[in-house]
Amino acid sequence: MASVDDIFALFVRFGGRAYGEKLSLESHMLQTAAHAQLLGAAEPVLAAALLHDIGYFLHPDSETSIEDGRDIGHEALGAAWLSQLFDAGVTGPVALHVDAKRYLCAVEPDYFETLSDASRASLMLQGGAMRETEMADFRRQPAFEAAVLLRRADDLGKDDSAQPSSLEHYRALLARLARR
Repeated sequence: MASVDDIFALFVRFGGRAYGEKLSLESHMLQTAAHAQLLGAAEPVLAAALLHDIGYFLHPDSETSIEDGRDIGHEALGAAWLSQLFDAGVTGPVALHVDAKRYLCAVEPDYFETLSDASRASLMLQGGAMRETEMADFRRQPAFEAAVLLRRADDLGKDDSAQPSSLEHYRALLARLARR
């Protein structure tokens, strides 16, 4: 069974990894959480924003997969691992944050232009913009709105000069949301 301490250990071990952007995964994840909070995210969505890319910590080929043009399904891997500790309020948005990018590309004509180069490249590996039938299915997901909010925070959390709060800032939140 995973624990909050296990999450912190993963950040220590893998948080410095690159993932195609000009900042570390840890910085990106912390910035995403900060932006989610500014966007008014509820606590479970705030935790999801913090942990949304944890799947990259769990896959042994995550750093090279991006360079090699392979999608490792980090969102599903992360959500499955996090489900040991958190309920669907946290894991749902994590599982759907890639689909949210695909959805926003389909419904907002200018959204693609706002994506970083790395997000554009990964979008192609992840299936591109959603088709109409996929959009209808996505809208029916219980975590649909939370995933879209998380995605918007994710897009904002890529400033290589930002100084986000430390991971420790989120320990109490994670402990509150963790299953006992």
